[in-house]
Amino acid sequence: MLPPLESLRCFVAAARVLNFRSAAASLALTPAAVGQRIKQLEDEVGAELFVRTTRRMQLTTAGLALLPRAEACLMAAAACLEVSGAKVGMPSVDLILGTRHELGVSWILPQLDDLRALLPTVKIHLYFGSSQDLFLRLRTLEVDCAVTSSAVSEEKLAAVPLHREEYAFVASPRLLAKLPLKRPQDAKGHELVDVTTQRSLFRYFVDAEDGPGDLTFKSFLRLGTIEAVRRRIASGAGVGVLPEYLVAPDLRAKRLVRLFPKVNLRDDYFRLVFRADDPRRPIFDRLATALREVPLR
Repeated sequence: MLPPLESLRCFVAAARVLNFRSAAASLALTPAAVGQRIKQLEDEVGAELFVRTTRRMQLTTAGLALLPRAEACLMAAAACLEVSGAKVGMPSVDLILGTRHELGVSWILPQLDDLRALLPTVKIHLYFGSSQDLFLRLRTLEVDCAVTSSAVSEEKLAAVPLHREEYAFVASPRLLAKLPLKRPQDAKGHELVDVTTQRSLFRYFVDAEDGPGDLTFKSFLRLGTIEAVRRRIASGAGVGVLPEYLVAPDLRAKRLVRLFPKVNLRDDYFRLVFRADDPRRPIFDRLATALREVPLR
């Protein structure tokens, strides 16, 4: 049996905001109605689509796999109404996509030609900046959309999940040969390196449910960009938390090693963020579907 379009619509709405209440408001339904339709869809596909805890909600592997298919199905259903030829084609637009430097260079830049082929009427330009800068430029209309893992809390902004982002607490083996870091108290001999003074990266370790909590370090260094943090740590001059995709080559080459490897660091999601009232939402949805197909690197 094919899943009802209404169930798919509720699932896509919930997957975009990872919140049943917000999804229900956007659909003019009650949260209970959205939950019931998603439960029916889970029964249809034979797998859970969301993991719900008291703290947060996230897509399961099955949910991530279903999302682009559900979006394509809804778009195909909407296209059925265009057979009269009354609809016109998508207009040519220039789109400024904001992203932080490391992710843009390693992941988005190599996809530009493929994205142009998929969206022939859309010319994508890139803007590089910090998450705070990207949100500011979204508000001031200087950037049309942005890829970021920062949480979206503003009602005027909408977000679509792209990829789960995992993190690793790492250090150089040369540094650890001189100053081991096997117990929480060993942190007092080390310098923590992070992007912001709020230690935004290290929070993924601090907030781990099976971790030791916060650690006390000898000193702290803020470097502003993730790549600068990676290079500093790889040189043996500090320890810190970095995105898994970014340090995977260093871990394989043993330029970096994991600290407290049994701790499951809290993960996050990369999201495509745009203004909720932007009429180009169909373009953003197609862009998100394309970005979701390419693994992080």
